[in-house]
Amino acid sequence: MRIIDLSVPIRSGMPVYPGDPEVAIRPALTVAADGVNVLHLDMGSQTGTHVDAPRHIDDSLPALDELPLDRFTGPGVVIDARGAGAGGAIGRELFEGRVAAGQVVLIATGWSEHWGTRAYLNHPHLTTDAAEYLVATGVRTVGIDALSVDPTPAEEIPVHRILCAAHAVIAENLTRLAEVLAAQTAGQRIEVSLFPLNLPGADGAPVRAIARTGV
Repeated sequence: MRIIDLSVPIRSGMPVYPGDPEVAIRPALTVAADGVNVLHLDMGSQTGTHVDAPRHIDDSLPALDELPLDRFTGPGVVIDARGAGAGGAIGRELFEGRVAAGQVVLIATGWSEHWGTRAYLNHPHLTTDAAEYLVATGVRTVGIDALSVDPTPAEEIPVHRILCAAHAVIAENLTRLAEVLAAQTAGQRIEVSLFPLNLPGADGAPVRAIARTGV
């Protein structure tokens, strides 16, 4: 079995979604002065590799702690969307016959290669038709190696609204999905974990996302 870390490191000044809180990490206590090391963290709930709870887009929808834990883990399937290109649309045809209820659907766009650059903003995104297909199929956990499942920036976020209305979890800013895709192509089974911090009432939280291959 192999464990693949799908998370980006959390660092001061790291990329964030336009308008989100900047990340700042500094010492709060030090061994030299206080006998222990403790960091002070300033960041938003959507920092780095994170999950969106339905509450992210509607106050009436479930918050992070109101979702069942099995929404954050399960058998994984990777969809190869690397052909979508900059700003490209990822349609339902890539998902038809390839996904099933209870799976964690990971969408590999290859866009994590642009992390930390301006090109990262012009990422591929899901179509509403694809989102509706995923919901109709029973999928409730969707992850992507890009800044959002919708275009960035966007006045409207229809894909978020479709998935969140179905009480789905959305993971964004994943990385190393090409490695998971390669394991899947080699016939290996995949298990994915996207467990967030336990923040009551939250719209989302950073995660240490992993994939276990060959399980």
